[in-house]
Amino acid sequence: MAKTLRGKTIFITGATSGFGLAFAKRFAKEGARIVATGRREDRLSKLKKALGNSVHTLTLDVRDQKAVEKAIAGLPAKFSKVDILINNAGLALGLGHVPNIEFADWEQMVETNIKGVLYCTHALLPQMVKRNSGHIINIGSVAGTYPYPGGNVYGATKAFIKQFSLNLRADLLGKNIRVTNIEPGMAETEFSLVRLHGDAEKAKKVYTGVKPLTAEDIAESVLFCLTCPTHVNINTLEVMPVMQAFSGFAVHRKA
Repeated sequence: MAKTLRGKTIFITGATSGFGLAFAKRFAKEGARIVATGRREDRLSKLKKALGNSVHTLTLDVRDQKAVEKAIAGLPAKFSKVDILINNAGLALGLGHVPNIEFADWEQMVETNIKGVLYCTHALLPQMVKRNSGHIINIGSVAGTYPYPGGNVYGATKAFIKQFSLNLRADLLGKNIRVTNIEPGMAETEFSLVRLHGDAEKAKKVYTGVKPLTAEDIAESVLFCLTCPTHVNINTLEVMPVMQAFSGFAVHRKA
């Protein structure tokens, strides 16, 4: 029998825009209680007004381990039993090739995309193990599997998410805890705007002439994984727009 989200508590990181915001809105409609976290307090306030008592908001930077632990330990009773963790907070910064990168961009991607996932998982997994129930959704990327010029550290962080998700499954064997890695392809959110350091014109060109995925598309994909029968675990779900595919190996030839 398929599961329902009614009465479940879902902890979502990066819920102020893009995928995270779509998750919060979609899953609240399914009757879930939402713990929405993000760094932009004004956007969290707007979400709170939209969803009312079904959401608890936390202004939180997942790169701060102590802040993560304190926030989770201080959750109100109504939201303290977290059934589902969605590690969504993440970003790409820059498209420069390795010799020409800004090292600070690399550091921020590692701190957010890897350490943020570790901090939230480490803080919430023990209660799932104690109850012998739960589901962790990690938002990866096709960039964790397929390299492209300029992807360097961003792709590497998402490859970490892929392997971390698989290793969680291995360590949790025998527990009723599910782990899923969602790997979106091209999706039109604030992703490119952030990656290109706020250059709206360049960000818009990324999606010119193609119908990309939307945040709502990914929300529906996650909903599918969450509501599968309880004995079913979707290990990895790779989702791309129809007009995005794969290319051959690049070869540099001497003139």
